[in-house]
Amino acid sequence: MSEWTPTTCMRCAVGCGHLQQGYTNNYGLDTVRGDASHPVNRGLACQRGIRETADPDGEWLTRPLIREDGTLVPTSWETAIGAVVSRVEDALAETPNGVAVLGSGQQTNEAAYALGKLARGGFGTRYYDANTTLCMASAVTAYYQAFGSDAPPPTYDDIPNAQTHVVWGANPAVAHPVMYRWIADSASDDDSRLIVVDPVESETVDDADRHVRVDPGTDLAFARAVLAQVVADDDVDREFVDEATTGFETTVDSLPSVREAAETAGVSIETVECVAAALTDSTLVYWGMGVNQSVQGTATARALIDLCLATGNLRPGSGPFSLTGQANSMGTRVCSSKGTWPGQREFADPDHRRTVADAWGVPPSRLPDDPGPGPVGIVDAVADGPPEVCWTVATNPVAGMPDGDRVREALDDAFLVAQDAFRTETVELADVVLPAATWGESEGTVTNMERRVSRVRAATGTSPKIKQDLDIVVAIGAAIDGKLFPQPTVSPESVFDELRQLTAGTPADLSGLSYDRLDAERAVRWPAPSADEEGGYRYVEGGEWTFPTPSGRARFSTGRHRGLAEPTDDEYPLTLTTGRRADAYNTGVRSRGDQTDSPPMARIHPETTLEHIEAFDRGKTVVSSRRGSTMIAVNPDDGVPKGTVWLPIHHPDVNALTLPVVDPESDEPNLKQCAVDVRAPEPSNPLVYDGHPTPDGDFVSTDD
Repeated sequence: MSEWTPTTCMRCAVGCGHLQQGYTNNYGLDTVRGDASHPVNRGLACQRGIRETADPDGEWLTRPLIREDGTLVPTSWETAIGAVVSRVEDALAETPNGVAVLGSGQQTNEAAYALGKLARGGFGTRYYDANTTLCMASAVTAYYQAFGSDAPPPTYDDIPNAQTHVVWGANPAVAHPVMYRWIADSASDDDSRLIVVDPVESETVDDADRHVRVDPGTDLAFARAVLAQVVADDDVDREFVDEATTGFETTVDSLPSVREAAETAGVSIETVECVAAALTDSTLVYWGMGVNQSVQGTATARALIDLCLATGNLRPGSGPFSLTGQANSMGTRVCSSKGTWPGQREFADPDHRRTVADAWGVPPSRLPDDPGPGPVGIVDAVADGPPEVCWTVATNPVAGMPDGDRVREALDDAFLVAQDAFRTETVELADVVLPAATWGESEGTVTNMERRVSRVRAATGTSPKIKQDLDIVVAIGAAIDGKLFPQPTVSPESVFDELRQLTAGTPADLSGLSYDRLDAERAVRWPAPSADEEGGYRYVEGGEWTFPTPSGRARFSTGRHRGLAEPTDDEYPLTLTTGRRADAYNTGVRSRGDQTDSPPMARIHPETTLEHIEAFDRGKTVVSSRRGSTMIAVNPDDGVPKGTVWLPIHHPDVNALTLPVVDPESDEPNLKQCAVDVRAPEPSNPLVYDGHPTPDGDFVSTDD
């Protein structure tokens, strides 16, 4: 075996330090364990992160592929890159928006920066985004609106000091096991409590002092009910509100009555009173996809921030803490030019645009005027034009985006370039496949959810037929624009140096970081404007609050519950909601093993199964929405509300059902709630078992 190599776990955004050993005479990782010297986890590690690093499931890509006569066949890197460059140049000759690019929170900071530089500065396309918009965009938008900057104010250091932990629309016991241990330990103290707000019972609920079971899609109504109760109880921190915020009285005027909002959310007045009272103690409010993945995601995240502002929970030991899923979602937001220019420079600001254009050596006019329509809008554009080419990098939109059948059709009609480490549903549609290195094989940095930047390092080599993401991006970029990427290969360190210099003086300043510093300290929080500084709790220093907003104050909001994105009716009388399985990761390529061909397992209340007993056949049924259908296996479970169907969000069949409408402020899709029905399987119709309806949406027997 090789020497121990320190790195960062890439499974989720906790950012745990790992030590890894590769084989001496073979490719691959032999052993992975927690790194006791890493400041994030101090040696703790979850077994899923270790297993998926050392021994992931999925079929590895081992060489470039190109489609010939409808079949993907092996080819050389020269041929694969040449085909991509030729089609991209043809598309760009028509319009800068002729190419669409979908990146990922699985890329390093360096690869994400280079991809954004190529998409925005080389292509000039507005059709560029990352799959982080599918999970974090609403939280990001809410932070910007409230504070003038992205990212949680608290850090992990605040978790032990909180008395109340409110976990809202998230299941960190499964999604973030190491972080959840800190939450559970803190909440176990005699004077502390854990409150979980979630329509269904989860592993996190198992440890909760109180489970608030709101109706799916009504989180905003419940948050407003709690704030109305805080106001009624005169538990507002008036000193903080007057000194550090603006807009509070307007917010109060917009609040519904406690009773009205509680009824909308399906909870009791007593429950509202309990949660409101708990916020009078030092409180951390954590939220995840159950809040963000909604047409009201931004408004709901703003409402949770409002709760913290009104109760003075914006100081060490408290605050609004969005839980990030992907390992480098934060880095993608800061580095990749998808929603802001590097360092959180505003996209439309002409001075920021000029600074970026000068740094990249391109005319400002080449940079797009806006950040684009988000992933759902990009797929719509690929389907309808102008993009003729779509390039996906470390992402699987066919399985991970809503209304999956439409996504499949749109990408199948485009010239699709898929860059990945494993065969995925998206790879199967590609015209060119670019095999990329994965965890333990790549060099660079990532940024965790508390803003800590740390190194990822390779402990094993790869076959010459596999390249790192950064090398692939630069090779394509150098062929298209030799000024943007004057060298066909670059080192990750040189790219990081370019990135950190471009962020100097910005809200997300990385200029004080270097590979040498990260190697010595393992992980450093931004902003880090010098070699001996790093960020802590944001927006407060020496008891003084300052925010990067025009007024210098944090801003309250006035969002109100506007109803469900897709209410139930007689045709579709049940509500679908989705959640994370304990053993799943993203779209499951690394973790689902041989379950790909198995129907997804649905949790349904026993009384609901009895009410629809005619739709079930030996524990299976077909669940249908207005967009598609799929076969499911059924697990009767009274931890799910009556009238609700819970399905794993990461199964490739589930997103045939989900709703593609998006939050108007964040462009994040409403993946958490839509109307469905259950129907009896019809063995005579193979389309039912394939999980797809007939063209008219009905399940018609194929018998003669």
